[in-house]
Parts: sequence; C-alpha cells; structure tokens
Amino acid sequence: MRKSPIFTAAGSTFLLVGGLVLTAPGATADTPDADAPNGAQPLLEAVESDLSDTATAEALDQQVEAAEVEEELRAEVGSEFGGAVFDTDDAELTVNVTDAAAAADLPDDVNAEVVTYGEDALADFVAELDATAEADDGDLPLDSITRWAPNVERDVVVIETLRGQSDAASEFAEAAGIDPDVVEIEVTHERPTMLQDVVGGQAYYPGSSRCSIGHAVEGGFATAGHCGSVGTSTTSPTGTVAGSVFPGSDAGWVQTNATTTPLVDLYQYGGYATVVGSQEAPIGAQVCRSGSTTGTYCGTIQGKNETVNYPQGTVNGLTRTTVCAEPGDSGGSWITPSRDAAQAQGVTSGGSGNCSWGGTTYFQPLNPILNHWNLTLVTG
Repeated sequence: MRKSPIFTAAGSTFLLVGGLVLTAPGATADTPDADAPNGAQPLLEAVESDLSDTATAEALDQQVEAAEVEEELRAEVGSEFGGAVFDTDDAELTVNVTDAAAAADLPDDVNAEVVTYGEDALADFVAELDATAEADDGDLPLDSITRWAPNVERDVVVIETLRGQSDAASEFAEAAGIDPDVVEIEVTHERPTMLQDVVGGQAYYPGSSRCSIGHAVEGGFATAGHCGSVGTSTTSPTGTVAGSVFPGSDAGWVQTNATTTPLVDLYQYGGYATVVGSQEAPIGAQVCRSGSTTGTYCGTIQGKNETVNYPQGTVNGLTRTTVCAEPGDSGGSWITPSRDAAQAQGVTSGGSGNCSWGGTTYFQPLNPILNHWNLTLVTG
C-alpha cells in the first residue's frame, strides 16, 4: 500500500527549523501592514538576482500558464498522465504520457513524450524502497544512501549514494525488488544533516529552539514537523504545536491567537509577497524561499516526491531545489513568483551546503499539510 505523500524523512540533509514569520539577523520582526503593497517588485528583484539568465516578467507569466496547463491536462489525460517538466529557457512544457494515443491528443503547443513508467509507476517504485528501508533490520547499507526519488524527466528512479558507495544503491534496489533498468545511481560527496537552530520566514521559538514560520492558516501557521512535537509551546508568536509528523514526513502546524496575514517577508529585497493560493508548480519552475537566518533566496525545482535519508530519520514526499538554506531557516515559506502575487509551495525541511557557496534544499509540500489537518490557507 502506498503511503500518504505527506509524511516521511531521509538521510544526507540537514533540517532547517522555521515558520511563517522570519526575522533576518539584526532585523526586527515588525508586524506587516495588512494594507501594504503585495511586494511583487521586490519578489521579481529576488528572482532576477538569483536567476538572472531566465527571470523575466514574461518568463514568470509563462511559468504560471504552464502550471495551469499541467493541472488541466492532468485531469483530462487521467491515469495515462506521466508527469510534466517546464523548461524555463524556452518556456516549453513537456508532458509525459504512458500511451501514444494519449500523446497524439495533446495540444500542439505542448511537447508530448511517451514514457514507459510515468509518475504513478515511479511513485510505486519509491514506495517499495520506502517500505524496504522501514523494514530493514540493519542488513542493508542505508548509511551509504542519501536519498531515493522519482525523476519524471528521465523516467527513472534515482538512488543517490555517497561517493564510492554505488554498490549500496544496487543492493537496496535488489532488496526492494526493483528492476535495475528503472534505477539510475547518482553520487554525492556530502551527506544531508539536520540543522537544529530553528528559524523561518520570520522567526518563532518552539521551546528553546528557533524556527521559521511557513504559511499562515486560519488559527495559526504551517511549518516543519521537526521543529517541535505536538504540545510544544511556542513564543513570538505565543502558541502551541497542534500537529506534527516527523520522521516519515516533515509537516506541522502551530495554533496561535496572533494575527495572521497572507504575506511572506522578502527580507533583503524589501517588502512582502502576497500569497493568493497554493497551486503546485511543475518541476523546472522557479521558486523562492524565505527564512529567518538567511532571508530570501531563489532557485529551481529539481524533483518531487523524493525520499531523503536524514541521520535523524527518513522523510518521504519532499521536493528538491537548487536554493540554498542554513540552520534556522527550517519551516520557512516557499513560494513561486509571478508579476503581481505568489503561490505558496511548502515549508523548508533540510538540505546540504549553505548560502556562501550554494547547496541543495528540500521542502515539504504545503497542500498535503493543509489536507491532512483540514487547514485553510490565509490568502490575499
């Protein structure tokens, strides 16, 4: 049986504790004015700073359109829909289908690719790996494996290992009964680790730690599960962790009486971005993160439904990005930009590297959090 995509965690990535309200070092966490501008221009500046080759207003419009087209085609194609990837350079959306006839029915302006497996089958393979790892009693070399994930663009399951440990991936796949032809082995030189300093969009404090606020929901805010267990008291704002899942997933929410807003702090770029919804962006889309340690950084979505094997526990269903992050950014906001607003994407989980020389960061998608606890996103 496939697990819910909302709750799981994995290896060589650090956890970045954080939440919706983020405070930059040396800055004060001022309460945003509800009537303040939505921060569209500062958000564009943030994207252009980190993604100067591809970040134009026209490109961002095309990205929004691609997300809408993907949503429509996913419903129309049904079970034969195999995933989609957006290429920012040429503004082209590639849609995978598992049947040639379905490919012929796609619109002419959509690049169709007929694939063997598709995202559903790849997700099943990942679920088999998840189950095998969960049932392992120490016989498998999981300490050498940093993540496993579907790659819909290449129609394979990627298993990533530490350098010189590729045999561990083959052993893991064999134990899970996965056809070697489906598996692509990648190698990394460092293991993701958790960052225990808790921070986010703006900072909040669960217990003695610091994390970052993710996105406002009615009655509180969504954040990372590793920031605090159920019942943990929080300060700035004052509240209580009402829901938390980690490992398995990295999702949580804090209940508070503080005033909630649909805004995300853009820190060094000035102003705030206004969240208008939570439409999921495709692989290849540009995405920005806000956290209380490092502020705002942008990058690209590289993969979805990835399992990360953190030393503290394995997490499933994460989204991988090229964005940097550091300890204390955990739980913070992820958004996709457009010219006049933002779509909420998730909350910071963990990663590797830092914002001095770059790295990889994973986020827990937001919609599964909202659905799991029946939460309502605060939008503007």
